[in-house]
Order: sequence, then C-alpha cells, then structure tokens
Amino acid sequence: MWQRLLLRLLVALSAIASIGGFLWMSFAPPPGMKATKDGVPYLTPPVVHPVSGEAVPLETLVRHFKGEK
Repeated sequence: MWQRLLLRLLVALSAIASIGGFLWMSFAPPPGMKATKDGVPYLTPPVVHPVSGEAVPLETLVRHFKGEK
C-alpha cells in the first residue's frame, strides 16, 4: 500500500521537475544556447565535409552560403 503511494509521489516529482526544467530552458536559456550574429548557436559541433571528410566549423559553412569570405 505505501509502496504505491511512494511510487506516485516519485512520478509526480519527476513530472514536476521535467516540466519545470523545460519551462526554465524555454524562458531563460543558458548562455551556451545563445546564437552568434549569423544565427549559429555557440555550442554546435563541427560538420563533416561531404567530399574530403574533414570537420568544418558550422560558422564557416554559414559564411560560405551567405556569400561572405
């Protein structure tokens, strides 16, 4: 009997923590989720060049397609 009550309490606390964390990240994102002037988030991994296979920073890729050098 008390196990069921304890499990419901655990599920309720987990749901509150998940929803609260989602809302917190939506309305007050940490600085790492902010973006550069070109709209590229700061913490993005490099992308793979399809021909050479080398890692290219995403910022370089965005500047290339925008026509900047």
